[in-house]
Amino acid sequence: MKERILILGGGISKERLISLETAKSVNRELKKNKYKSLICEPKELIKKIKFYKPNIIFNALHGQFGEDGYIQTVLETLKIKYTHSGVLASFIAMDKLISKKIFIKNKILTPKYIKFKFNNEFKINKKFISKVNKKLNFPVVIKPINEGSSVNVFICNKKNFVNNLKKLAIYKEILIEKYIPGREIQVAILGKKKLGAIELVPKRKFYDYEAKYNAKAKTKHIIPVDLTKKNLSKVLNVALKAHRIIGCRGVTRSDFRFYKNKFYLLEINTQPGMTKLSLVPEIASHVGMKFIDLIKWMLKDASTNR
Repeated sequence: MKERILILGGGISKERLISLETAKSVNRELKKNKYKSLICEPKELIKKIKFYKPNIIFNALHGQFGEDGYIQTVLETLKIKYTHSGVLASFIAMDKLISKKIFIKNKILTPKYIKFKFNNEFKINKKFISKVNKKLNFPVVIKPINEGSSVNVFICNKKNFVNNLKKLAIYKEILIEKYIPGREIQVAILGKKKLGAIELVPKRKFYDYEAKYNAKAKTKHIIPVDLTKKNLSKVLNVALKAHRIIGCRGVTRSDFRFYKNKFYLLEINTQPGMTKLSLVPEIASHVGMKFIDLIKWMLKDASTNR
């Protein structure tokens, strides 16, 4: 008898709609392959567990409360096997400041940054702008510390820096990061295996929320990636190293910029999307792994004490 799968989707983060797309996509594939599966909102989790008695929980949540260790803590308490990374790895990967510090400590190249706190009296003077320019050089990237899917990420020059910064005043603190131009390379890791890489060429300014999830954005996906054997091996190894040092489990996707023959790790995603436009299923497909086989692998890998 096949297991009963409860798919966690939706939630309350800014990535709610994408999470639902992932959940529906996984659910369709499971149903097609005669699995018993059900989509569940996090707020209904306890009720659905009592009624449905799942063997495995497939975590299809994205963003805050879904991939930051919060829901993982709940799942560990429930002692039901679940997919993807555990509490600590999820928390670390989602916190761009902590993960950056770990990358730097482990000699993984990542863009230089400044942590910026919003005080009650939000004033940016020329001295501060000069400090940012001196340390990072404009253009810079500003981003929240705990969001995913490029939510509220802005590339700023000296002119629009202050205006864009004001847009992020809803957060207590943010990262100001040196902008690395170059090629956008993404790498998928499956457990201890280097699954592969894909290059993205966005029509938009960068691989932002629209470029990620809207087919009309016409982001170009290039696979196999045009890299030398040595460079491909290098970026796959860095992704696996990051996955390992943070303590990730299951599937992860790491975002890199390739510039002047160097790979800069921007971040590691512990809950990568599983939609038609998603990169991990595309990379898997390229190496001969069907979508259902990818999902089956994740279900087999599910456990408690992650």
